[in-house]
Amino acid sequence: MSFDFKNKVVLITGAGAGLGYACAQAFANAGAKIAITDISQEALNSAVADLQNTGAEVLGLLNDASDSADVNAMLDAIVERFGCLDIAVNNAGTATPLQEFHEVGEAEFDRVMGVNLKGVWLCMQVEIRQMLKQGGGRIVNMASATSRNTFPNASPYVTSKFAVAGLTRTVAVEYAERDIRINAICPGNVATPLVVSLVEDLSVLATKHAIKRLGTPEEVANGVMFLASDLSSFSTGSLLEVDGGWNAI
Repeated sequence: MSFDFKNKVVLITGAGAGLGYACAQAFANAGAKIAITDISQEALNSAVADLQNTGAEVLGLLNDASDSADVNAMLDAIVERFGCLDIAVNNAGTATPLQEFHEVGEAEFDRVMGVNLKGVWLCMQVEIRQMLKQGGGRIVNMASATSRNTFPNASPYVTSKFAVAGLTRTVAVEYAERDIRINAICPGNVATPLVVSLVEDLSVLATKHAIKRLGTPEEVANGVMFLASDLSSFSTGSLLEVDGGWNAI
């Protein structure tokens, strides 16, 4: 099955690498006009160049999802360039190195919550305001398998992803009758640059899943595209597990 997003305007935050970049590739291949953001200028430049080489129409925006001024400027730039916003994928995220709960510093906790939770909250606000003007839209938030489960020594990350799941479901109900569908994807472990930087032995992560392997960025992107498409037209407030059976064990 192939997805068709021809001429749809799609925003993906944190798309300089990893899951966000895989989503940007998938939407671009499906004909979408895409806006991507990242906090790293180097990663953003590389992603924009690679996507443009495939023939995609791309707007790259340096952005800190936890900063309201940055988020407002991001939305303004997208509307100025493309005139609307059909789909938003709120993917930007971060994590702390694995450490016991009592060792986590306040600044570390604040940064994870600022990007993973406040960032989603800020982005959803501007996205929904624009979608209300248009008469509808689709939002997919990047939650996690740990939105329903635990992961020792990752308390800030797990807390933030539980909160993203709750935020997704609550806000989805508020706007369900106004043609704004809001869902979240809950990936298992994928060997993204963030995961590789935090975990020494990836084989240990594979054992968390019933399938006994890590997922791929493309597998997660497929789930995101499903939630953004009309194939999921009766889904809102859902948490789609793409986790290799982690939460079924």
